[in-house]
Amino acid sequence: MAGVGDLALNFGGLMRKDAVFNPQKLVFGVPVSSHGVCLNTRKFVRASNSRIGVQAVMQVGVESSELSRDSNSFGGVLGFDVVSEVELREKGFLGMRKTKLVCTVGPACSSSEDLEKLAMGGMNVARLNMCHNTREWHQDVIRKIKKLNQEKGYCVSLMIDTEGSQIHVVDHGAPSSVKAEDGSIWFFTDEKFEGTRPFTIQANYEGFAEGTNVGDEIVFDGGMATFEVVEKIGNDLRCKCTDSGLLLPRAKLSFWRDGKLVSKNHELPTLSSKDWSDIEFAISEGVDFIAVSFVNDADAVTYLKNYLSTKSIKSIKVLAKIESLEALRKLEEIVEASDGIMIARGDLGVEIPLEQIPTVQEEITYVCRQLNKPVVVASQLLESMVEYPTPTRAEVADISEAVRQYADALMLSGESAIGPYGQKALSVLRLASSRMELWSREEKGQNGLFQHTNIGVSLPDKIAEQICNCAAGMANSLGLDAIFVYTRHGQMASLISRNRPNPPIFAFTNDSSTRMALNLQWGVTPLLVELSDDMESNIEKSIHLIKNKGLIKNGDTVLIVSDIIPTSTAQTLFQSVQVKTIS
Repeated sequence: MAGVGDLALNFGGLMRKDAVFNPQKLVFGVPVSSHGVCLNTRKFVRASNSRIGVQAVMQVGVESSELSRDSNSFGGVLGFDVVSEVELREKGFLGMRKTKLVCTVGPACSSSEDLEKLAMGGMNVARLNMCHNTREWHQDVIRKIKKLNQEKGYCVSLMIDTEGSQIHVVDHGAPSSVKAEDGSIWFFTDEKFEGTRPFTIQANYEGFAEGTNVGDEIVFDGGMATFEVVEKIGNDLRCKCTDSGLLLPRAKLSFWRDGKLVSKNHELPTLSSKDWSDIEFAISEGVDFIAVSFVNDADAVTYLKNYLSTKSIKSIKVLAKIESLEALRKLEEIVEASDGIMIARGDLGVEIPLEQIPTVQEEITYVCRQLNKPVVVASQLLESMVEYPTPTRAEVADISEAVRQYADALMLSGESAIGPYGQKALSVLRLASSRMELWSREEKGQNGLFQHTNIGVSLPDKIAEQICNCAAGMANSLGLDAIFVYTRHGQMASLISRNRPNPPIFAFTNDSSTRMALNLQWGVTPLLVELSDDMESNIEKSIHLIKNKGLIKNGDTVLIVSDIIPTSTAQTLFQSVQVKTIS
């Protein structure tokens, strides 16, 4: 790589570990102000284990890309998904949506035609809620989505969401909802029976009524309907409806006394026997994410990740759902242990005062960004669209606020799963998030970047982190068109995404699991390609292929980052930043 000047820095020894996360102690990294700065770092493994030597080279100069016409060794086919390619062609680099969209698949959208419409509409991740439907139904949906990916060029990741250990209504397979009228008397039981009985609620958990007193309240799904306990009959309860509403299948039950929540779920394990059966199913079907419900500490997440590492041949990411007061108390340890977080605002809103939900959401999002974990904002984003074709203005404002907080992803639940307007709801998410991203970018300007705590532990990790911080700063301050990352495991793409830069991030990887995992990262478009040990060849061939598709033109300037480790020189770690002008 040619340059007009260079600065070589040599470091020896180890850097101090920052073992404790401190939100008040934020370090951005190394400031960069020169146009066309190029960084290279190399780690040399020495015979002595007590010393690590690092050489960092900074080269100043902007390179033009003189492209090779031979693309055979690169596979000849660029791994763009059809949606990203259309979006880039129509809107250009800065017009690409950065907030990812998750859709829950249910009876209303489980056909191949409906799934393709959601994929074309911007669905990045398809979520399967294991509380509902049969194993065969879930398997059918998974195979339909994989077929769309393989045969039609989409890139939709798969997520299963465990049921979790919770007290809920048993799904009888009856109509989607039953109306409970004010003053009506209902019988709550843990008796097992098939079908339905008039005015009878079957709970899934034996002993659900233990510790419940006459006068206590039972609330459905955080307030959909409320009942007062008027009589205890053995292990069952006779209750009067005090707030009428819809009783949905698998609705979650919470118990209240004198205005305070009576916690019962703490007596149950995080992962039930059904959850473990669903996890085995997820492994066999090769899903990309497992979202774990009702996580109260890091232990269950750590155990599951270790289990998956020994049982699954592909990498499956574990997301922890934050939906309890106990989880909030242990938030940082849960975030550190997990591969991502889902803010389940519906259940969380049962356990904390409603007025605290906005600030808690913002705090969780902030912690996730500091610790470089993707965060999904879920529950009731467009709840009115379960019944109506247009959202409330307050719902659009709620979406915009989550985007302003730079959440990685937004999620539809019942809106897509059971509502008749799922595609319209997805369109609202897409349009509202794109508009808010544009406004935030204009407000932030070219130089605005987030400050972060340092999370790297090993010296190479710390170097990679600083390189990514600098790269994002350069991309913004130089007004570059795009960021290209060549990565096998996605770490540097994730670190750049953490900075929320203005240009889109294109992550070139030869690992399909990495590609599907990056589908949940803000601003990252993952591309599956063949990568060789020759980085200059990788760069030239990928740019050539993009140019041939008409997606990049002469004069466009891209920043290039790589963490490819050449297999032929296993002792050397190459990390670099380049700026190239297409010609």
